[in-house]
Amino acid sequence: MPYTEEEVIETVPIVRPVLEQIAHKWSMLVLTFLCEEPKRFNELKRRLDGVTQKALTDTLRRLERNGLIDRQVLTASPIAVVYSITPLGRTLKDPLLALYDWALRHEGDLRRANERFDRKQGAKPPPEP
Repeated sequence: MPYTEEEVIETVPIVRPVLEQIAHKWSMLVLTFLCEEPKRFNELKRRLDGVTQKALTDTLRRLERNGLIDRQVLTASPIAVVYSITPLGRTLKDPLLALYDWALRHEGDLRRANERFDRKQGAKPPPEP
């Protein structure tokens, strides 16, 4: 549904905080993984190459606080914590996968644009993450 510039300006105070939570560095990948099946903390950490324990913990807390995931403590031995997507979180599956697909299709375009920009600026490209 297209929005006019005025409608966007009017809704920015509502939409911006929501987008900041969903588009946070690790949030989109966590939500994408949890759409498939519930996962334990360490399973998520292994899949998210480069995420620190603190960053993942903060991300999971933020998503739980926003009602996008559930946290369940399993008291069986050994004690484990399992995270799962909520019905509200699941409504993000299609938009997240569409954005993921877009990133895969256009990664080369973005990389080439970065290289062109850096050449024009005479700058050295930033180190790879």
